[in-house]
Amino acid sequence: MKQGQCGMNQEGSGRGDLLRQALARGNMVVAWKRVKANRGSAGVDGLSIDDTIDYFKTHWRRIRADLFAGRYRPQPVRRVRIPKSNGGMRELGIPTVADRLIQQALLQVLQPRIDRTFSEHSHGFRPGRRAHDAVLEAQRYVQDGYRVVVDVDLEKFFDRVNHDVLMHRLSKRIEDKAVLRLIRRYLQAGIMLNGVAMERYEGTPQGGPISPLLANVLLDEVDWELERRGHRFVRYADDCNVYVRSQKAGERVLRGMRKLYDQLHLKVNEAKTAVTSAFGVKFLGYSLWLNPWGNVRRAVAAPAIEAFKRRIRQITRRTRGRSLSDVAADLRRYLLGWKAYFRLAQTSRVFRSLDEWLRRRLRALQLKHWRRGTTAYRELRAMGAGQDQAAIVAAGTRRWWHTSLGVLHMLMPIAYFDRLGVPRLL
Repeated sequence: MKQGQCGMNQEGSGRGDLLRQALARGNMVVAWKRVKANRGSAGVDGLSIDDTIDYFKTHWRRIRADLFAGRYRPQPVRRVRIPKSNGGMRELGIPTVADRLIQQALLQVLQPRIDRTFSEHSHGFRPGRRAHDAVLEAQRYVQDGYRVVVDVDLEKFFDRVNHDVLMHRLSKRIEDKAVLRLIRRYLQAGIMLNGVAMERYEGTPQGGPISPLLANVLLDEVDWELERRGHRFVRYADDCNVYVRSQKAGERVLRGMRKLYDQLHLKVNEAKTAVTSAFGVKFLGYSLWLNPWGNVRRAVAAPAIEAFKRRIRQITRRTRGRSLSDVAADLRRYLLGWKAYFRLAQTSRVFRSLDEWLRRRLRALQLKHWRRGTTAYRELRAMGAGQDQAAIVAAGTRRWWHTSLGVLHMLMPIAYFDRLGVPRLL
């Protein structure tokens, strides 16, 4: 299907009934279940999910009437900062629960109509598509000989979305003016920071259910132009990689992409954008490498491994009152998610090394918990250590990392951590 073909007239979205479909009881029930499942904190009104349920019991009829009449005004988003995996901070905008519900209801009606107009090479925030699909597509290009990548990074993409450009492109896909007016008001709702409301003239806040769809609407134009030019590329949200055969071709493609993004009032982050070898470049946490037989393989990118170790250190740091079983429970929640995401990696030695490092860290943590040599001696004897073995370890309880090898390694083997419920990566 070509860009912009959405079947609007056939499905009635041009007759002004999209908002009615979004606010229909059945759609709102589904939206509410999803908002509740996603949990999340309160917005600027301070109302939690449970509070919002009570509020809607008496105010929903008025809110619904205001939405149909065009009187509804979304509240500003609450600006928060959360840590990123690389140690930096990411800014998010948290709408009120009521606004998250309305946005989710809109998303459920708009996404089926708009999503099918997107390029096949776009994978981010789309039903039935995952980051794994994007990684596999990138691997195929490199295996086919396109081993130079144009790795483009957009500077503060979500903060720089031009409202007029976005709304113009959105109006090509839907004709319901009430929906378009409501979406623009969400874009312009403003930001609440330290109790001060600031107007917003550009950007779409990360945190609203509809923001990823709007981002795809804006960037889809670049996708279709890259397709028209015959390029091999893959995009996930604002991460776009184009694969070519030579450095010269890559530099030419990058010049063209700068112009395309400039037309959208978006700026390329020159410090993080490069034309380089496809091997070793981080893409969605993965990197690619070439084995001796000429086969391209997938690996966990080095920054992702460092982020993994930082998180493990946080979970396993010494904290009074937490047993090894408590630590193992926290590790299980994190490791199962991490393992599921990086299951595509074809680097068993890396997983084995991380498993060994993690178990050694847990052995050292056990020594920290024992603290005193007399406690360590008693516990080691109870675990089956001989008198001399227990005495040697007990004498080195202050050298946790060094002492975690040897006897403790034998007394706390892999099976010991299996019984604790610590998942193995390999």
